Amino acid sequence: MDLTTVWFLLIAALFTGYFVLEGFDFGVGMLLPILGRDDRERRVLINTIGPVWDGNEVWLITAGGALFAAFPQWYASLFSGFYLPLLLILVALILRGVAFEYRHKRPDAAWKHRWDAAITFGSVVPAAVWGIAFANILRGVPLDPHHDYTGGLLDLLNPYALLGGATTTALFLTHGAVFLALKTTGDIRHRAARTATRAGTAATILTVPFLAWTLTIRHTPAAVALAAAAALALTAALAATRVRREGWAFTGTAAAIALLVATLFTALFPNVLPSTVDAAGTLTVTNAASSPYTLKIMTWVAAIFAPVVVAYQGWTYWVFRKRIGVANIPPH
Repeated sequence: MDLTTVWFLLIAALFTGYFVLEGFDFGVGMLLPILGRDDRERRVLINTIGPVWDGNEVWLITAGGALFAAFPQWYASLFSGFYLPLLLILVALILRGVAFEYRHKRPDAAWKHRWDAAITFGSVVPAAVWGIAFANILRGVPLDPHHDYTGGLLDLLNPYALLGGATTTALFLTHGAVFLALKTTGDIRHRAARTATRAGTAATILTVPFLAWTLTIRHTPAAVALAAAAALALTAALAATRVRREGWAFTGTAAAIALLVATLFTALFPNVLPSTVDAAGTLTVTNAASSPYTLKIMTWVAAIFAPVVVAYQGWTYWVFRKRIGVANIPPH
């Protein structure tokens, strides 16, 4: 296996890790006004992801850096063509991070309500826009022979991409509800489980046609198998939620998200950004890659430091593994 393929797989793995881990805290943010009936309950929800949400975003930073270094032409075409959607994601993530830090700085309800709304906004927008972006990456965009994006914003808002955005939003909402059922106690846990069942049903209704549509655009035997496994994992997660097996349900939603991302990358390969107007404009792992020397150095760096980062993040999840409830939150 050559290094261009290795780095394509590594970038796929980084985005998979990002969507699985950031997916549930996006879901928690979206559920903040739904499951948090008062300030203490909302603080419970925020505290379930408090120790890990910023660490989850490291996966995105690493994926972006790896994309820039390993496939600079892919990075350039993607970030120029998808400038407005990616800027919207960035603004939403910044606003969300600030809201986590600032909502407790003043005691009055109006102050907290505004920052809670910012958390919800900063969770819904990336969840939807990431789905739109990755659906367009697989479908292809207008690229000229120089790999320059020649379309507009409306070209990205096609029916397939919008279905992709709705699918990732529903999946992350389900993932977050299952996570809350796994991490909380008392009434919040029961309400989260009921919400997970309803959201999981909606996610299944959206995910199955999105996967089917994906396979009509591009498919390989491996992509078909992964798509079937994703649908199966989501169905199993929904069944586990109904019988209150939160651990298995969370494993199922995590697997469904991971398999969905794997389906997209597998169907895309060896392309990285297809052109819908000129085949000469299509970017592949070959014509978008850095020099072999650059990829070789990156491989050594990743081999040394990636296991350390993964081990540290795994340790963080282990330390903060216990359930929490209203009883663990002081009144003020």
